[in-house]
Amino acid sequence: MSQPDSEILTMDEVAAFLKAGKKTVYRLAQKGEIPGFKLGGTWRFPRRDLDRWIAAQIAENAQDKS
Repeated sequence: MSQPDSEILTMDEVAAFLKAGKKTVYRLAQKGEIPGFKLGGTWRFPRRDLDRWIAAQIAENAQDKS
C-alpha cells in the first residue's frame, strides 16, 4: 500500500492537517504559496511536499526571530 509520505491529500484533509480554514488553504494554493496541483479542477497536495513546506516555514520564522 502507499506510504504516508507519498500520500495525496484533498483540500479538506490539508485544512484539517494545518488546522486552517479551507478558504485559507485555497488562497495559498492559488497564489502558489503552498505546494499543490489541480486534478480535474480540484486541488490535491502531496503530503511529503507539505511536510517540507512546513519545515521551511518553521526555519524561516526561526531565522526571522534571531
